[in-house]
Amino acid sequence: MLAWSDLPPEPLADGGPLATLAARIVPPGGRVLLAGPHDPALLDRLAHAEVTCLLRSHRDAVALAQRAARVVVGGPAGLPDDETYDVVIAGAGLDPVESVEGTRLGWDGVLARLAAAVRPGGTLLLRLDNPIGLHRLVAATPWYAGRDDSAWVIGGVLDQTHPANRDQLRERLTRAGLHPSACWAAYPDGKTATALLDADKLDRGAGSGLFDAVLHGACAVGTATVLQDPARLAVDALHAGRAADLAPSWLMLASRPGVAVTAVDGDLPVALVQTGRPGRPGIGVLEVLDGPSGWRWGLAAGTNAPAAPFASREAAYRDLDALSGPVPSGRLLRTLLLDAALRRDLTTLRTLLHGYAAWLADQADTDGRLTGAVALASTDNVVVSGERYAVLDPSWQATGTLPGDVVLARGLWRFAAGLLTGGYAHPWPSTLDVAGLTVVLGGLAGHDLDRATVAEAVQSEAAITATLHGLDADDQANLAGELRAVEPTDPPVGSHSYQQLREAWLRQREEISRLTALTRWTDELLTSRERALRRAEATIGLLSGSISYRVGRLAITPARLAKRGARAAKRRARAVLAPRQEEQQ
Repeated sequence: MLAWSDLPPEPLADGGPLATLAARIVPPGGRVLLAGPHDPALLDRLAHAEVTCLLRSHRDAVALAQRAARVVVGGPAGLPDDETYDVVIAGAGLDPVESVEGTRLGWDGVLARLAAAVRPGGTLLLRLDNPIGLHRLVAATPWYAGRDDSAWVIGGVLDQTHPANRDQLRERLTRAGLHPSACWAAYPDGKTATALLDADKLDRGAGSGLFDAVLHGACAVGTATVLQDPARLAVDALHAGRAADLAPSWLMLASRPGVAVTAVDGDLPVALVQTGRPGRPGIGVLEVLDGPSGWRWGLAAGTNAPAAPFASREAAYRDLDALSGPVPSGRLLRTLLLDAALRRDLTTLRTLLHGYAAWLADQADTDGRLTGAVALASTDNVVVSGERYAVLDPSWQATGTLPGDVVLARGLWRFAAGLLTGGYAHPWPSTLDVAGLTVVLGGLAGHDLDRATVAEAVQSEAAITATLHGLDADDQANLAGELRAVEPTDPPVGSHSYQQLREAWLRQREEISRLTALTRWTDELLTSRERALRRAEATIGLLSGSISYRVGRLAITPARLAKRGARAAKRRARAVLAPRQEEQQ
């Protein structure tokens, strides 16, 4: 395929979670076969091994020729039959491995060829796209309507040549002579997965605040308009125990029986999360490992944060040393608050917010100021287990100290903005704006917040967000103005869904109806007052022309003139007596 390319247009930093996982399972000096198109950064992460690339595109082969030990072009037919490898990686699936030119082997045929290339004790890392994955459920364009050049293979649940779930994939691998072991769910999209989560633990982790935060963070990023909010759907699937089943794709690790030649670098990770995205600075890939004492944070091997990863350190910075401790257990505070708001459970809301405010106050110094990770602890980065509150990701640190009320107001403002713009049902009046709801939430937390404190919290949020996204001073000022202008009738920040846009339209229609009714009432009130005024004027005019009115005026006029003359005489008498009194004194 001379004029075709399968390489991603916007590769992830350092190859993303896939490259980190591949670097773990590839032994030093091992022979690796990369089957299909992969991010060029993946080859850089595998510099400790001998890598052969199996591609169908001549352009991709030219682009990767300097990075790989050898490049084979033409699909599985160009792979020598007698060659075996320690690790075979098909991170793009099996369809892009096979060229559209020549005899087609089909999915099972390609799998059999790659499985035969795995030497005894070696491993295969294979990606399978989910035909009923989250990406298809929220896509505005149906998968079967693809008309672009890459739509040579249209996969659906009716295509029996492709496995459609994890069980079918395990069955195919077993028939190919491999033993499936670990599996990871890839979010938010199989092609550019920024999060890999252990599928088995994901099935059992309905109450995990870590999985909740990772899924929400991975799925909330995007610019395309979708049918519904993928982040909300992913979190709902997590709490229903179906997040692994709805994953856009899976990465399955399988091995061929024999003496193991693949030395896995430590335990396989529970989660791999990409922190850097195009236009957003990061520190590479975060790992979560499962140890004897529970889950713990870690940085992927080879991850080195740049000396100045952010445009400004005035508000916040990221401390890599803080990512070496345990991952706190519990449920995400934001999820608990949303659940209580939807059920109109004011008792639970008051308990959670009181606990949140008390926990912040316990961390403050004698002046009531907070610093470090607690100063940035908003509801989407705090987990709750019983009466214990803890920061989920402690790597984000505040550069200076912040007043405790401002920290509380910032956390409540972020929750209030998400609650109102997300269209969630809640027990408070619909006429409240974001700042007003923040004040109400502060009252539930036992703190008397005012709008001035909320405005200071919004300014702090703009500075922290500017640090996160690497914005300069002008962009930060524009961002602060946008945050202050957030209204309940606005759609939520981020990718827009038709469902959310419809809810925003309904809120705007309700607000317009309220304002229209108020305008109509005001107009009716003015009309009635104008009619009453006209009747009064008519009455006055009628009385002014009567005989009794004229006689009354003739009687009153001399009295008015006499009163006016008496006042003038009194003033003259005062003017004469004043100098005499001064002389006598």
